Amino acid sequence: MNENIIHKINNLGGNTDAVSKDKNFAENWQNIRFPHHLYDKDWDVYGIDDFYNEHKDLYRSQPEKFYENLLKHYFSDHELPYGQYFFRDWFFTPFKEGTNDQEEFDGLIDEDIVQENVKISKPDFICIFYSYGYPDHFFICTEDPEQSNPTVYSTDHEVYFDEIENEGSLQEFLDRFMTKEEFLDVVKEYLRGKQSK
Repeated sequence: MNENIIHKINNLGGNTDAVSKDKNFAENWQNIRFPHHLYDKDWDVYGIDDFYNEHKDLYRSQPEKFYENLLKHYFSDHELPYGQYFFRDWFFTPFKEGTNDQEEFDGLIDEDIVQENVKISKPDFICIFYSYGYPDHFFICTEDPEQSNPTVYSTDHEVYFDEIENEGSLQEFLDRFMTKEEFLDVVKEYLRGKQSK
């Protein structure tokens, strides 16, 4: 995992203390911890109107406290559908003989479609994020030749691996997410616009 990716993960609030150059990508990914969800830069302020309406007195009297509470709420461990991405680190092994995934998905996933996209025979994957959007699963092939900056692939539970898209390198993929400060800037701009109407 390259230094730019480690730096980006840290900026997004992840902990990379256990990442080591001696480990492969999947081992390192499983050693990363995110204490909260992530929001992409195309996030559409889901739930902000409701949060504002419930706390508008605090917004008017103590705006700093309002924003502190908003960050705690949006970056807490919940599964309310706010358009967030959930950090994941589980393996998906549909082509590995004797695994639960291979038994469950045998005949359901077209290996040719996957290989055409991934360019690796009988690939294993690690899920790195899940979201409520489309697509909703994001994977990296554990055998990706570029272990320092592997390719991210997406699919959706409705078409699980029947449709698979290349989302670019991990570094490019992580660039789509906002830091807490960027998230707060988006909300403040939205609420200022709401107040001026």
